[in-house]
Amino acid sequence: MKRTTRIRLTIAATSILPLVAQAAPDLDTLTTTEAAADLCAGKYSSETLIRAMLERASARTDLNAFITLDETGAVSAAQAIDAARTIGNCRPLEGVPVVIKDNIEAAGMPTTAGTPALKDYIPQADSPVVARLRDAGAVILGKTNMHELAFGISGYNTAFKSGDEPGVRNAYDRKKIAGGSSSGNGAAIGARIVTAGLGTDTGGSVRIPCALNGCASLRPTVGRYPQQGIVPISRSRDTAGPMAASMEDVALLDRVIAGGDEIMAADLSKVRVGVVGVKLANLDADTKAAFDDALGIMKANGVTVVEVEMPGLMDLNAAIGFPLALFEAYDDMVHYLDSSDSGKTIHEVAQHIASPDVKGTYDGLVIPRKLPGPDNTLVDAQPAYEAAMTTSRPALQALYNDTFSRHTLDALVFPTVPVVAIDANPDSSSVDNFVMYIQNTDPGSNAGLPGLQIPVSLGASSGLPVGLELDGPADSDRKLIAIGLALEGLFGRLPAPSR
Repeated sequence: MKRTTRIRLTIAATSILPLVAQAAPDLDTLTTTEAAADLCAGKYSSETLIRAMLERASARTDLNAFITLDETGAVSAAQAIDAARTIGNCRPLEGVPVVIKDNIEAAGMPTTAGTPALKDYIPQADSPVVARLRDAGAVILGKTNMHELAFGISGYNTAFKSGDEPGVRNAYDRKKIAGGSSSGNGAAIGARIVTAGLGTDTGGSVRIPCALNGCASLRPTVGRYPQQGIVPISRSRDTAGPMAASMEDVALLDRVIAGGDEIMAADLSKVRVGVVGVKLANLDADTKAAFDDALGIMKANGVTVVEVEMPGLMDLNAAIGFPLALFEAYDDMVHYLDSSDSGKTIHEVAQHIASPDVKGTYDGLVIPRKLPGPDNTLVDAQPAYEAAMTTSRPALQALYNDTFSRHTLDALVFPTVPVVAIDANPDSSSVDNFVMYIQNTDPGSNAGLPGLQIPVSLGASSGLPVGLELDGPADSDRKLIAIGLALEGLFGRLPAPSR
């Protein structure tokens, strides 16, 4: 078992207070880090905090953020933690509620992956990433809704809903998408129901929802977090990742899962970032203005920003993305189902898929091991997959490595997504919208690099969140977090959505 550092506060033993009677904090401003410190100091109880979050979740069922809300289990766990707490000497997340994307196994709760065939699958053990959160004292509030089988960016899933209309809805405008595929986490954190969650990312799935809902997130370097106990798409691209109210919270969750000492904010006068022109394509007016303003703020505070070129970036990426995801999806899902207690086969899962976009992908591409070819034909996926793994992916990784080293860059910086949240409807899951939203997040994913999403502002005309991403070299996660902590000090946190 990994050793977990405990929060220590200088408080007299006589300062233990009647916790349950105390008022809950302001959820509109609360962060995970603040909640952990407050609970350890005895300012309020975990039960009080969890009941406040459950009340807010009940008031926002229109968001369709949850598939399972574990009210009884969460309150019971909180009561046990409150009874055993030693004021001033606590685990890092002791009594803090978190949410888990519903493709990550948590013992005793369904792991549906957002698809009907798995709605009754209840794992008996935690995935390693969830176990580390629980070891640090976290309480699992529930399992969150998602784009079905994680195969999409809109979160428009008709299989599970708590509101009147389908699809996970944006925290700032319920007529808009929450993004995907970690949709429920983004909506729940953005709506200030919870302060943190754990999602997964294959091509942008923790970053896109946080960009659209105003939260912070980290896609770690592939392999940095254990991946067992997570319903897969692609072993070469998948990773779990923290999503939270603030960069400080992301740093806290990363420390719990991956270990390491506390990360301090970077000295921005020593930070050097690159801007790649191709990642500024297709921006809407709100995103362009917000990104330009963010760059101006960074430069004014000492960050060196240089323009760089990455010849062939998008062509290389196109030769990798779909071949990896669609080819590995079959073998990886078969292996997961065979090693789980779900009792389902991949064909049974495919038969009951509810979302037309995911159903078409599975029936037309994943199951038959095909890829789209010229003139609307389908071709065997294996040759393209082998070419991607042996030629295109190494070339993409070399292009990134060369760019970082040649320009002495700490990171590349760009708008996380080109446009703010679009309308939530079946068309939001179209191929065109999918390609548009992963434009900037996908290349780093295919190279296995870490990527950090930071909220920067609300769009001037839309009033919707706009995010900025930093992609760094492989295994530079902690440096990226340090830069993110410093930048959050410049941009601040977005205001809570109106209710």
